[in-house]
Amino acid sequence: MSYHDTVNDLQGLDWSASSPFARLEWFRLLEESGVAPVFATIRKGGDAVTLPLRRNGARMESLTNWYAFTWADMRTSGLTDCTMAEDLARDLARRTVRVELSKLPEDDGTEGRLANAFEKAGWIVLRSPCDTNHILKLRGRDYCEYLADRPGRVRTTLKRKAKKVEVTLATSFSDEDWAFYEDIYADSWKPEEGDPAMLRRFAEGESVSGRYRFGLARHEGTPVAAQFWTVDSGIAYIHKLAHRESARPLSPGTTVTAALLQHVINTDGVTMVDFGTGDDPYKRDWMEDTRTRWRLSCLRPGSPRNWPDICKAALRKLVSRDLAG
Repeated sequence: MSYHDTVNDLQGLDWSASSPFARLEWFRLLEESGVAPVFATIRKGGDAVTLPLRRNGARMESLTNWYAFTWADMRTSGLTDCTMAEDLARDLARRTVRVELSKLPEDDGTEGRLANAFEKAGWIVLRSPCDTNHILKLRGRDYCEYLADRPGRVRTTLKRKAKKVEVTLATSFSDEDWAFYEDIYADSWKPEEGDPAMLRRFAEGESVSGRYRFGLARHEGTPVAAQFWTVDSGIAYIHKLAHRESARPLSPGTTVTAALLQHVINTDGVTMVDFGTGDDPYKRDWMEDTRTRWRLSCLRPGSPRNWPDICKAALRKLVSRDLAG
């Protein structure tokens, strides 16, 4: 069992990565942005499991930020030992009384695996939904077939507005394109970026790895909408999108989204598109399925500071049983 304060200590192992947010490179970006990480790690032979965490007062919590769609434990490729995470959870009980894990996916087994590990290690685990993830499964469709399944208002908007803007797509990072994106974002309805410098470094790294996709719409020569996507292992991830408020009547975002979808479906051959977190209504125009992201509040029952939450959870459970009965 070991606890590391830098991602560099995890190099040299064959880590599997279920998403862009489960790579050493991602956690290195977080570390470089000023976050103090705690990589709780257990090794057996050539296998390892790591929980990327950080301290928040008396608790430990997921090492993540608002750009990440998911969070998961890191596991070496081909790992079959189901007891390692349990042993790690048991050791964590000596270091903290509460572990908060958020943005956990259920579909790949992460949420269930970690809940089971902490429960077997003696923690009380409270499970709650924390976000919604909109996705598109292509199921063999090309872009035209997919577009035919879109709501009529989307197809009508594209037919009426697409010719009013010029869209260019790029698969490599450029300073000029990114400057346009930042200018558009500053002039959009979006809240202030959490860490724009980190996002840029992430985009640059994805470009070097060949995963970068970028769409830019211009109206009469002026950039009015931009979107940053990546393509990774058959999945397209929609990271950032913005359009100028003054250009809203042109629907430039709709046109850029359509152009990028056509590219990732027909050229990249993706099987799925991931629109990230947030249950924004406009995502339903493009995506067809949703997935819940989960929070696990893992509490040591012997700690008095956890007793109020444990009692509240027990009371809610009793009320639910009474209502169901």
